[in-house]
Amino acid sequence: MADTSPKDTIDELKAMVTDYAKQQTVEPLKRLGDWVKFGLAGALFLAMGGFLLGLGVLRLFQTMDWTDNNWSFLPYLIVFAMLIAGAGGCFWAMTKRPDWLDEESA
Repeated sequence: MADTSPKDTIDELKAMVTDYAKQQTVEPLKRLGDWVKFGLAGALFLAMGGFLLGLGVLRLFQTMDWTDNNWSFLPYLIVFAMLIAGAGGCFWAMTKRPDWLDEESA
């Protein structure tokens, strides 16, 4: 067994603690950053798609004969309700607990 000085032991302990801290904090935060990037990109594309879909449906309804004169406000209400329902569906999917989480805890 080789004799080691207390300074060598402290330096080794410091290196082990630093490596462990990096392994348990820095690396998971880097992986979390990737998830955040993809999440923000997905949210941006979902918002743009919802806007364009709503605009397209609104223009479609505005070309129909039943939206003339007294009913001109109805396409706006229909598109608003459609977009609210879509947002509610996204919120429901976001807050729903996955089935695989329940299987692990049992």
